[in-house]
Amino acid sequence: MATIADVAKLAGVSSSTVSYVLSGKRPISGPTRTRVERAIRDLGFSPHAGARALATNQTNVLGLVVPLRALEANSATVMEVVTGVITAAREHGDDVLVLTDEDVADVHRLAHGSRVDALILMDIERQDPRLPVLAGLRQPSILIGVPSDTQGLSCVDLDFTAAGRLAVRHLADHGHRSIALLGAGEAALARHANYAVRIIDGFRDEAGRLGVRHTVVPCEESYPQAAAAVARARAEVDDLTALVVHNEGALPGVLDALAREGLRVPEDVSVLAVSPTSLASHLAVPLTVIDVPSVEIGRTAVAMAVGRQERTTAVETRLLAPRLVEHGSCAAPRAV
Repeated sequence: MATIADVAKLAGVSSSTVSYVLSGKRPISGPTRTRVERAIRDLGFSPHAGARALATNQTNVLGLVVPLRALEANSATVMEVVTGVITAAREHGDDVLVLTDEDVADVHRLAHGSRVDALILMDIERQDPRLPVLAGLRQPSILIGVPSDTQGLSCVDLDFTAAGRLAVRHLADHGHRSIALLGAGEAALARHANYAVRIIDGFRDEAGRLGVRHTVVPCEESYPQAAAAVARARAEVDDLTALVVHNEGALPGVLDALAREGLRVPEDVSVLAVSPTSLASHLAVPLTVIDVPSVEIGRTAVAMAVGRQERTTAVETRLLAPRLVEHGSCAAPRAV
């Protein structure tokens, strides 16, 4: 089995130079790095992960905490975030260890076992019980989501409050004066999932500011439940002319419910989705969306984790500005 000394001899460098190429702890010139990498390939050298961890005090592993409840509620969006995390981690030379339990004890055990260099947590609640544990860890923690009190932790997410405001403003600009938000399901609202409550805050604030009649209705993903949410929204707001849907799993059911009522999009009712563009553009009716840049959020979380490890970035909260992508599902309300 090849050793670092073998690699150094073949590349014509010192063993310490090989170590620096592997760890990235010191800058190495391009030609030297190329010689070392060629020697590594030619010899089939693979540094033992445990020995590298002891030598550098790093595991080159990021811990990603994705509670199963998040996968069940927003599986497509969550998987896009996970894709962004894994892709960015690989580019940085890190592996990703995924934990699918939201239990505080499991998060504590993952960190204190020195198995990861940093933690990235998803599905953050406004009063998240995991945060006191994270605040006392030696590893940096990045939250995908923004709690009421960040407790000195770095956060990244879409600015859902601004997204709620943008949704109302876009529809009001088309002339709509009666709008409903079909939001997250009851379970997410009951535990105050940050994305679910922040968009409601923005939606209600902007609707109140503009004098738009409005309601907020929890919306589940099944076709019957989506239809029930549509019916409730229409009952709660007279002459409802527009829907904002912040639950990508419910979008097919919402469109089906409107079609069964003989309502055309956008001729009879405008529909605006808050969703990754990739999901909303492939429905039976392509929908105008406020894009949830899930992959970018995942990649940004990794960049923040790396920066905190290297002490090149301070604790911060990054809220990505919402971006509206027009696909023709919003129009002026039909004249009565």
